Amino acid sequence: MVFSSLVFLYAFLPISMLFYTLAKTTPARNIVLLVFSLVFYAWGEPLYLLLLIGMSFFDWLFALQMRKGHRHLWLVLACLVNLSTLAVFKYLNFAADNVALLFGATSPIPTIALPIGISFYTFQLLTYVIDVYRGEVLAQPRFDKVLLYASLFHQCVAGPIVRYADVENELTTRRVDWADLSEGIRRFCVGLGKKVILANTCGQLADRLIAAGDGRITLASVSAADGAALWVSMLAYMLQIYFDFAGYSDMAIGMGRMIGFHYRENFHYPYIARSVKDFWRRWHMSLSTFFRDYVYIPLGGSRCSLGRTLLNMLIVWALTGLWHGASWNFVLWGLWFFLFLAMEKLFLGKWLDRLPAVIGTVYTLAVVFFGWILFRFQNFEIMWTALCGLFGLTGNYWTSFETTTLIKNYAFFLPAAIVCCTPLFAALSKRWHLASGKSRLAATGWSVAQLLWPLLLLLVSTVMLVGDSYNPFLYFQF
Repeated sequence: MVFSSLVFLYAFLPISMLFYTLAKTTPARNIVLLVFSLVFYAWGEPLYLLLLIGMSFFDWLFALQMRKGHRHLWLVLACLVNLSTLAVFKYLNFAADNVALLFGATSPIPTIALPIGISFYTFQLLTYVIDVYRGEVLAQPRFDKVLLYASLFHQCVAGPIVRYADVENELTTRRVDWADLSEGIRRFCVGLGKKVILANTCGQLADRLIAAGDGRITLASVSAADGAALWVSMLAYMLQIYFDFAGYSDMAIGMGRMIGFHYRENFHYPYIARSVKDFWRRWHMSLSTFFRDYVYIPLGGSRCSLGRTLLNMLIVWALTGLWHGASWNFVLWGLWFFLFLAMEKLFLGKWLDRLPAVIGTVYTLAVVFFGWILFRFQNFEIMWTALCGLFGLTGNYWTSFETTTLIKNYAFFLPAAIVCCTPLFAALSKRWHLASGKSRLAATGWSVAQLLWPLLLLLVSTVMLVGDSYNPFLYFQF
């Protein structure tokens, strides 16, 4: 079940909120949340619910044992259980396939289905036991609270990665006022609009421009694509993956806010970044800070020699790429960003600081654009063909009648989507809000807009979901 589905919007979420409201105490509301979270996770794959419960149980137990001594031993065991479980389900087939390819054999291991969200809740549970080990939080004596933390349906399957320290108090005591509820609803509807109106439309364009007649993207279809189709397809994909994931994060943050949980932001207009370093301070911030605090800094961070610092960065970005998927293209994608981050650390960052901000943004967008090519195509032959096609090296024309017609159909949508990647609307909204304190007319308009805007987004999103079956979620595979 995804947030941008009619079943979730008009059945699961309203029913869960109704039962949550009927429960009058925080312990009772926690029970309601836990039940609905387990039902949500089990909706698509009930068997893997046992995996989520089992991992939560072991981490709860290991954290409790740390209070009795041998803290380092229990931390090692927790890391082994979590990372080995993740490795088996996410990377065993990948490793076996590569070994078989190396020795010219067939992999003896059958394909293992990847549990939804395992990368996210594994990292969340790791932050819990590591923070207990560090003494930054106390071990939670009640298993149901650890399980609720790991399985909260707002964010357990696709993030943001929530640290236990951020919600420790809210698991026990939380209050919701009208401001929280209204802001949560608004944030959820904005995220839904990003996902359904913007991401899905961008995804349709991205696929249609380079897909075969059956809708699949193949070597033949990419080889036949003209230059304009490839450029616009990748631009649309670049927009799709941002709106897709940022929209999902907005919905998670909004639902948490509705019931008193305050999750950290996960995206902050990454496509206006002035450097690759700045981009990763804005993109998937919960993952970036996880690798910073639990991998990079423990390795020594930037406190070491320059050579060791670069090695630490290399390890982090190889792991970041591998976290996104068990495929060499994701590793290459991580190393691509390492290359530019290393150059910025060595010399490029100082140059960018002296240049106009717009040059830094253009440079960053170019790096990210080609990075998404590495991310999008797992098949290296297709990837290379797409790269060649962007520069006219496949022998195709720049454009065709079909490509031009399709792009013209999105002539108004694409510029609007690009503007939505910037803080323009947020800045205008802020100015309007400030003006509402000085003018009765502005105040009335602000109040009406705050009421109608979320309803309009919900209505348009619903209409699009009813009329279209195209509703993928790119990050579900992670």
